[in-house]
Amino acid sequence: MLRIAVVGSGPSGVYTAQSLVEQSAVTEVRVDVLDRLPCPYGLVRYGVAPDHEKIKSLQNNLRTVLEDDRVRFLGHVEVGPGGVSPELLLRLYHAVVYCVGAKSDRHLGIPGEELPGSFSATEFVSWYSAHPDSDPGGFVLGARSAVVIGAGNVAVDVARMLARGADELRSTDVPQSALGALAVSRVREVHMAARRGPSQARFTTKELRELGGLPGADVTVRVDELARDPDFVDPAALPGPVRRNVEVMRGWVGRAARPGARALHLRFYLRPVEILERDGRVGAVRFERTTPDGSGGVIGTGTYEDIEAHLVLRAVGYLGVPPMGLPFDPATGTVPHAAGRVLRAGAASPGEYVAGWIKRGPTGVIGTNRPCAKETVSSLLADASQLADRTVAAEPLDALRELGLRPVTWRGWLAIERAEAELGHSLGRRSVKIPDWDGLLAASGDAG
Repeated sequence: MLRIAVVGSGPSGVYTAQSLVEQSAVTEVRVDVLDRLPCPYGLVRYGVAPDHEKIKSLQNNLRTVLEDDRVRFLGHVEVGPGGVSPELLLRLYHAVVYCVGAKSDRHLGIPGEELPGSFSATEFVSWYSAHPDSDPGGFVLGARSAVVIGAGNVAVDVARMLARGADELRSTDVPQSALGALAVSRVREVHMAARRGPSQARFTTKELRELGGLPGADVTVRVDELARDPDFVDPAALPGPVRRNVEVMRGWVGRAARPGARALHLRFYLRPVEILERDGRVGAVRFERTTPDGSGGVIGTGTYEDIEAHLVLRAVGYLGVPPMGLPFDPATGTVPHAAGRVLRAGAASPGEYVAGWIKRGPTGVIGTNRPCAKETVSSLLADASQLADRTVAAEPLDALRELGLRPVTWRGWLAIERAEAELGHSLGRRSVKIPDWDGLLAASGDAG
């Protein structure tokens, strides 16, 4: 029997566990899914906007895997400083698959980026998703105008959350602290700025249409910016998804603003060059206007525009960080591998594997993790005979507890779920997330 540790309980980790128990027709396996958080599901719990109920329902599919008798969830287990080292994991398990994602975010690299009021979209998402590493009071939305830099689904999510009213989010699991802050938000204008044109934006049509359907916000587009994109002018040759995006934006041209509604401005061909300071914090963003270069990119025009902003959120991509003890390629933000086998000095490292974003970079959608996990598991199972020769712990959980760790088991996670349902009921809402480490560990009951 192979004992395998999967580090990370997001989609890539759970799909890896699923592939292990489904593909291991000859070799019997037992899988421990480890996570530094006491809660499973990764970005599905802590990265999907609370008003996206359909995507969040994917948790039900992940749950089925984690409830399999051959799979065990062990939360509150840090792999790295202060926790378990990769070397120790290889003494406890026959193989370890790292599915740790891309934990950081890309920076703009412009002056003023570190001013108070300038954040990554990841920080904002963590705040309204009740990530326990986030400060529940970290976002005081006294801003009147916000700028979101980026043109992907994350940018659309954070712009939509800023433009929504608190009453629209009351039925979701958004934490009470974030709901209270959004209820008193003074944000009346949200600008989402993209460096390139509308036909090159990376958001999905579904996300785009949701912006146009917000009850308390009106979407505006500028005809002069749309017309600068040759594919927008003549979209007939565009791929279906892009053409549908263009058609949605065409429908917004000339829409009348409703009295009292927030304004959500979609801006294109604007490259941020500086965040301007006013009274010691963010006051505006200076953009250089760009224009198509004829080969899919853009070039600067030497003309500039300042957009007032008291809150700036950059949504320009995730970035992998070096997992402790593993090789790492900073250029790609990934661990070097061959079909999922970790490479050390160009040779496969026995028993070490990767899947998900730390393997391929932050690309694709949630479903992309399935074939990625299957490839890695195929490599692992092909190595099964060599892996089985290694001597490992009879019960890794006992060894983890002997180290002083307090793993949260599946029973503990179910207790957290019940506590969040009770919290929601006490507030006259549905289930509401517990936003802090102490509250989560106390609710788990069986930590240790």
